[in-house]
Amino acid sequence: MASTDDDRRPKYQRIADSLREAIQSGEYGPGDRLPGENDLMATHEVARMTARQALSVLKAEGLAESRKGAGVFVRSFRPLRRRGIQRLSQQQWGNGKSIWSADIENRALVVDQVTVSEESAPDHVGAVLDLSDEDTVCVRRRRFALEEKPVLLATSYLPMSVVAGSAITEENPGAGGIYARLAELGYKPVHFREEIRSRMPSKDEAEQLSISAGTPVILICRTAFADEGRPVEINEMTLDAASYVLEYDFDA
Repeated sequence: MASTDDDRRPKYQRIADSLREAIQSGEYGPGDRLPGENDLMATHEVARMTARQALSVLKAEGLAESRKGAGVFVRSFRPLRRRGIQRLSQQQWGNGKSIWSADIENRALVVDQVTVSEESAPDHVGAVLDLSDEDTVCVRRRRFALEEKPVLLATSYLPMSVVAGSAITEENPGAGGIYARLAELGYKPVHFREEIRSRMPSKDEAEQLSISAGTPVILICRTAFADEGRPVEINEMTLDAASYVLEYDFDA
């Protein structure tokens, strides 16, 4: 009999495929322990390295996680549904709500790291914000954790000429976040543009998001525009791909 494409796949990949199907079918539910290396070695008659590689595939995909001294378990974390359009509506931040409240339902999302500084604008930021070489930007760097798991790194750049002396330069900008403060300053965001890419994480990103080097990240770069098309913020976000579902809901 001729070999199929699946038959020609490495053994560790076939084992990973089998385990993935078992997870997706519900044979192994969230929090369940997966067969360990010894179990996989005996069941599939493979070397320890092959069994280890199979489990590593599932961990890299975000389907499984290691627990020191206990084994590998089906990841119990429920992905965050990022509602790309609803979250940026003026009805959110204009009424004092965080834009994140459109995503998290009743789950606990916190900013567990935040720094605010005045810096020279990187070249690509200065070009989009139409800044001169002498102009500086307010840089807001944050890490967001959902149910104690880091899921997002975000860095916002805003012209210091616009936000100097406002709550935007403080760690907590207040109800409605920086978009509500921009509106108070006369620079209400009226249009947004998001660009989305994906890649493997850098070492620093993997450490900050507590993910393996094989788990991809989603990069979202959002530009906020005030009246007359003036760009007032660039937000560069790095998301743990295994922690998110990107949802866009709009009329035809």
